[in-house]
Amino acid sequence: MSLELLGGRVLAPYFGNSIYVWGSIITVFMLSLAVGYLLGGRLSLHAPSFRRLALVFMVGGALLLPLTLFAEPLMNWVFERIEDPRYGSLLAASILFVVPTVVLGVISPYSVRLLITETHHSGAVAGTLYFVSTLGSALGTLGTSFYFVLWFEIDTILSMLAVALLGLGAIAALLGRKVAP
Repeated sequence: MSLELLGGRVLAPYFGNSIYVWGSIITVFMLSLAVGYLLGGRLSLHAPSFRRLALVFMVGGALLLPLTLFAEPLMNWVFERIEDPRYGSLLAASILFVVPTVVLGVISPYSVRLLITETHHSGAVAGTLYFVSTLGSALGTLGTSFYFVLWFEIDTILSMLAVALLGLGAIAALLGRKVAP
């Protein structure tokens, strides 16, 4: 959710803050997450491991870092070609956020698969994981919208998100070492 909110801040100087821009951002994130969930579910069927989950976190974090370098030039490039806020914001949001969001969408279903040890507990495991995920999203939304955007530049917040994902990847890698035979 932090990334989604920041998406609005990235697009606003070029396309405004209208319903078209937010509609584009929300649509791009929803579709990207849907694809990520589907991929995560399918990837979890083939030798799931904490090491692979660690890789997903690290790739997700690594994909956020280029946004700090290329978002502004990319926004200029899109705006020079498509000034209409409907289509320009949709194209810009797609170019900037589809790939990292798809990768981040892989995390939840893959995590569910790793945490389920007995099928009759699968609903409780999934419910707990989605509770934690949604609570984290809510706290990330409040933290980003109420504080981080006041204290830090967008690039700094993106870098902090990347570092957090890389750190979670390192934790998953350590768990993989403890679980591995």
